[in-house]
Amino acid sequence: MSGRIVKLLRFLTGNGMVLVLVLLCLVFSVLTLNEQQLTGTAAAEQVAADIRALGSGKSVLIVASSTQADAEFAERLRTLLTEAGMTVEVAQGEPRAARLELERIAKSGKSLDAIACTETTFSWLVVTDVAEDFPTLAGARVVTLHSYWWPNFLKRDNLLNIANQIAVIAIVAIGMTIVIITGGIDLSVGSLIALAAVVSTLLIQHVFGARQATSAGMVLACLAGIAASGLIGAFSGVMITAFRVPPFIVTLAVMLVASGYALRLTDGESVYAVPDSFVWLGRDSDLLGLPNAVLLMVILYAAAHVLMARTILGRYLYAVGGNAEAARLSGVPVQRVLLFAYVFSGLMAGLGGIIMASQLKSGSPNYGGGYELAVIAAVVVGGTSLSGGEGRMSGTLIGAFIIAVIQNGMNLTNINPFTQKIVLGLVILAAILFDQFKQRWWAPRAEPKRA
Repeated sequence: MSGRIVKLLRFLTGNGMVLVLVLLCLVFSVLTLNEQQLTGTAAAEQVAADIRALGSGKSVLIVASSTQADAEFAERLRTLLTEAGMTVEVAQGEPRAARLELERIAKSGKSLDAIACTETTFSWLVVTDVAEDFPTLAGARVVTLHSYWWPNFLKRDNLLNIANQIAVIAIVAIGMTIVIITGGIDLSVGSLIALAAVVSTLLIQHVFGARQATSAGMVLACLAGIAASGLIGAFSGVMITAFRVPPFIVTLAVMLVASGYALRLTDGESVYAVPDSFVWLGRDSDLLGLPNAVLLMVILYAAAHVLMARTILGRYLYAVGGNAEAARLSGVPVQRVLLFAYVFSGLMAGLGGIIMASQLKSGSPNYGGGYELAVIAAVVVGGTSLSGGEGRMSGTLIGAFIIAVIQNGMNLTNINPFTQKIVLGLVILAAILFDQFKQRWWAPRAEPKRA
């Protein structure tokens, strides 16, 4: 029996966060289950199939509102029905437009076999009362969309929104994971996000042509912003390694310095003079319909996994976090390893700032406020031990998604924002307690989970 318990504990330790993420997705899927209807061109395909079932040569009136989705519906449905050999008229806009078109058809003495409606126009009185208001058109069949049940949480747009929103936190969490694995902490990442965004957008505005900046100019400006954050990270690393100042104190001070410097550079104002194409990284989708920021996140996590699991440097990072003195006696260059960790964390924070600036098409010294807490939460919830020496990149990614799913699910279920903070705080506390449980009771029996 004890052997089975040990196996169960080992399984839960290695896969517990995955199970939590799956469970959260199931819970929010159930809570957001709602009756749905297609829109746009997909809706047109469905309605066209129903009208074609009535037979060929029919006369159809399409009633649509002035929204973009209804405009796409009307245009696509008209094309499909015309190709099927039907006579098609379109009334688009307000209910008055539909009434005028129905009056015109009734006065002309023409027949009307079907009235095609969207979800919006189906409830218009001019459509529901057509038999009473226009007796000669009483035989017209009103055709609208079929409804189906599907969770709002599992809608494609919502899932992509979750991934895109968590991209910045997840990318910055890569560097934070490495720092925490070495037994340190970096509280400056939120301010470095703002600094990188400000430096890059200011360079675009004042050096590379503002809204007429070329792609090369924007790339150089972004690299400069990332490099600036990397230099700040190097400063933190030097203070920690050369002067033996605790990481908490150093990065807390650097957080204030970087934030103040970002405010000084912009006088507290946002920078908007960037080209429209600046949003390519943060908003556009070029492959598989996934946002570019999400694709970059996946690539970076794959590379970070290889770094931590397959390289000598990765083994050094774990060794330093496990026991720095033992690592030093074993020949590990502890000081250089720690310096790398903080430089890398700064670079990842800078990249996160570039992505945020691209998403919002601007740079602001207020970006990244409180992100250091969200990033640390993602790392801790993902299973990285605050004591150092243990953690996995895959766990950090899962932790970031757990936090994103909780926030998104609570928004979809209209939970009070104040209550949301309480829930997230309890989640972080539970993750820390679980880490302490592993350290005290489970660590003697289980091998550290790495990379």
